[in-house]
Amino acid sequence: MVRLTRVIVGCAAAIVLVVALALIFRPHAAKTPAAAGNSPIPVLAAPATAEDVPIILRGLGNVTAFNTVAVRTRVTGNIIRINFTEGQEVKAGDLLIEIDARPFQAVLDQANATLAKDEASLKNAQTDLARYAQLLQKNYAPEQQYATQQATVEQDEATIKNDQAAIDAAKLNVEYASIRSPIDGIVGIRQVDVGNLVQANSQTLLVITQIKPIFVIFSLPEADIPRIRSAMTDRKLAVQAYDPTDQKQISKGVLNLIDNQVDQATGTVKLKAEFTNSDAALWPGQFVNAHLVLEVVPDGVTVPAAAVQTGPNGHFVYVVRSDGTADLRTVTVIQTENERSLIGSGVTAGEQVVTAGWFRLTPGAKVTVSTDNTPAGAPATVGAAGTGTR
Repeated sequence: MVRLTRVIVGCAAAIVLVVALALIFRPHAAKTPAAAGNSPIPVLAAPATAEDVPIILRGLGNVTAFNTVAVRTRVTGNIIRINFTEGQEVKAGDLLIEIDARPFQAVLDQANATLAKDEASLKNAQTDLARYAQLLQKNYAPEQQYATQQATVEQDEATIKNDQAAIDAAKLNVEYASIRSPIDGIVGIRQVDVGNLVQANSQTLLVITQIKPIFVIFSLPEADIPRIRSAMTDRKLAVQAYDPTDQKQISKGVLNLIDNQVDQATGTVKLKAEFTNSDAALWPGQFVNAHLVLEVVPDGVTVPAAAVQTGPNGHFVYVVRSDGTADLRTVTVIQTENERSLIGSGVTAGEQVVTAGWFRLTPGAKVTVSTDNTPAGAPATVGAAGTGTR
């Protein structure tokens, strides 16, 4: 019995010792987690700004020449002179190629001689007709003779018209021997040389392409047709041509038309824009990214694209309140261009939105803010907080 009592007393003493030690060390052990839980979370933030924002519809486009002419000869002959250099800019009417015109000039001279001979015959027939008319009035000549002479005069007059037509045709052939540019444009690669015998309408001598102005044909989804047509009733819509990387604007033009049918295979419709192209920045056959400016939103609120995240309820951002806490806001995003998102609702201009470190946040969490000076398109980091990319 005494032994049992000692055992109980010893166990009780041990328990008291353990509890005492726990009480001694408890404040120190609990201090670290509590301090860690109240520590502000480091984030990067940037202000929402108000600016005029264009609403853009993007499409892949192809540059098309305003006019393209494959120049051919309309007469057969040897080329005696070439008056252009490849790549030269020419004007309508400029002399490009000369074909030996001597055979055509000879035909023209022959036609002129025939005309002179027939004009002499006509003049003699008219003189005889006048003489017969006087004799007929005095009954010195039969009426049949006068009628016959009148028919001879009419026949000679028809011959004159035929001669004049032959002369006109011969003149055309002489003119066709001098090949001139039908349009303003740029000459392509030469396909013939001096001395070549060319056949009428049988081969292309050169190609002239008009690039000022020039067209861009691009495609957009058929769902955009009502919006585009509605906007076109109010104003001319601007179209911006960007390089293949979609980073540099090449030229700016206006929308001309929407094609009259939708491509059922792709569900897209073609649109045609005209560019003055005074600096020749656009070249036929070139691929570009076409940006159709549907409208411009005045004082639109924009935030860095990295600030916008997607959750179960849609897009959201974290806004830094004036008391240094994070506020989760549901937002509507109209569009994202050049690493900037246009916000329809949820954020006002001037408010700070978190661009990096957001994944550690909860509504109401304390934050310590650094200004986001990261260039657009570059990832932002905050130490152990991670990256600020979407």
